[in-house]
Amino acid sequence: MTGKTQTSNVTNKNDPKSINSRVFIGNLNTAIVKKVDIEAIFSKYGKIVGCSVHKGYAFVQYMSERHARAAVAGENARIIAGQPL
Repeated sequence: MTGKTQTSNVTNKNDPKSINSRVFIGNLNTAIVKKVDIEAIFSKYGKIVGCSVHKGYAFVQYMSERHARAAVAGENARIIAGQPL
């Protein structure tokens, strides 16, 4: 353990108040890209409260909608592991 707080795997899909602070990350090569990689890339936009990685996609849950919108604007179409997000 590196001393960092572990991010939850919960992305609040059932909480209508938090839906606008959740980011969907598609076309993700999850054979190469792991949860820690997603958190490192997306944490520069704000505090991540949840991150869940699935086969081919992931969700990042931020504290606020403003952070989620910044992440979408900053990372849309970025190439990660040879694939555009």
